[in-house]
Amino acid sequence: MTISEWDIERDGFRILPRAVDANVVERLLSVFDDAFSGDSQSVRARSSRGHVYAARNLIESIPEVTTVWQSDPMLGLLREVLGDDLGLVRALFFDKPPERTWNLPWHKDTSISVKDNSTMSPSFSRPTIKAGVPHVIASDALLRQMLTLRIHLDEVTDENGPLRVIPRSHVASDSEGDGVDCSVTIHASPGDVLVMRPMISHASGASVEGTLRHRRILHLEFASNERLPDGYQWHDFIRPTLANLGQVV
Repeated sequence: MTISEWDIERDGFRILPRAVDANVVERLLSVFDDAFSGDSQSVRARSSRGHVYAARNLIESIPEVTTVWQSDPMLGLLREVLGDDLGLVRALFFDKPPERTWNLPWHKDTSISVKDNSTMSPSFSRPTIKAGVPHVIASDALLRQMLTLRIHLDEVTDENGPLRVIPRSHVASDSEGDGVDCSVTIHASPGDVLVMRPMISHASGASVEGTLRHRRILHLEFASNERLPDGYQWHDFIRPTLANLGQVV
């Protein structure tokens, strides 16, 4: 299939080419460099040369992540899939710096961040604390009402450990979809956005030895509404605002 033929409902993912302007990509990279230069509370992993390759809780520490998605085509697609009551609930940063690459086995994104995870509920399980924030594994019913945007800040080729996804594996937490043999490799240019359902199976390999390429990603998770069962609350819930429509960083 071509890049435009993947369908979010049928296949569990879609590519939005050039969804983020080049100047906005550069601005985000500058913002992240500044934010991660010190002992930021969001930084969870740093290489021996100082490169950050994982950061959490960006909603609290980097205001730009709450606005970069509030323009079309991203906001239009979010509203089309999730409805008008949607909100941003989590923001992460990933990189594969040249000297500290890593790989990721096949998995699904089933964990969400909440204000408190101490109450027993059939909708949530396996409470944990990640970077000081309570998390739980959410039910399939809730995960079906979520969507992820992965904004590519670098060109992604076979050289720097691209993500792979399995089409139609997003319908349930135990779904295998089309199987590993039919997995799709996500190549991208800076500003391209991968839209995917959280329960789609995905993985990535390490970067090629000797590469000089980074693979920096802004990972944004959205929910269809602010309500959660059994008194649970999202740790963050940022609604789109009319003041930000048509604007970016």
